[in-house]
Formats: sequence, structure tokens, C-alpha cells
Amino acid sequence: MANYLTEELCMVYAAHGLTEAEFDVLATLRRAGHPFSLPPGELALQTMVTTGAMTKRIDKLVANGWVTREQSGDDRRGRRINLTASGREKIDQAFTDHMDNERRLVSQLPVAERPVIETLLKNWLAHYEQPSS
Repeated sequence: MANYLTEELCMVYAAHGLTEAEFDVLATLRRAGHPFSLPPGELALQTMVTTGAMTKRIDKLVANGWVTREQSGDDRRGRRINLTASGREKIDQAFTDHMDNERRLVSQLPVAERPVIETLLKNWLAHYEQPSS
């Protein structure tokens, strides 16, 4: 089931010229709010990948002009990854289509069963998410 859903989601990302990983990074930066910028380590943490994997993702996004790398303040070692205007446009369009696709997928479930499935998934997810502080 998970493979089928992932395939359905990835078709939308691909229609926007994105991989699942690229969509994830762009969406994470977008969710960060203005100025749409995070340190690479924080991006890796939020997207649950290694810093090495994040570096590869960022390299590709920089090459496409969707993010930039900048020094963070006075610390020459510190970096921030910033969503560019074209990156923001890309993720906004892809996210709109992603949400339409998710609504389509959920619409395949009987209306009466949707709240039951939502409750089951929330309860299951609670075992993996850290409690809010």
C-alpha cells in the first residue's frame, strides 16, 4: 500500500520536475516561514536524512536555481540554505497540485470511514512523533 501511495505522490512531483527528496527539502524550507532559510543540519534533521544525503540534495537544488547557500553571519563555517524566488514559486505550484492529489486519493475512501482511518493513523503516528514541548 505504501509503495502505491508513494508512486501516486511522486507522479505529481515529477510533473513539476522534482523528485520526492527535492520536494521534501523545498517544502521544509517553505514551512520554515519568512525568510525561508535553514541551516543544512536542521534541514537534514527535519527531513530525516544524513547530512551527506542533504548535501547532495542541496547541490542539485542549487544547480536548478531553487535554493542558495549563504554564510551564516560572522561564522565562516556556518551556512544557511535559502529558498529562492523561483524555488518558492516551484514549491507553491507543486504543493498545490500535491494537495489536490491527496484530496483525490482520500476521496476514494468511503466518507463514513474517513474519520475512523484518520483516528487510527493519528494514534499510530503518536508512537513515532516526539511530544510537543
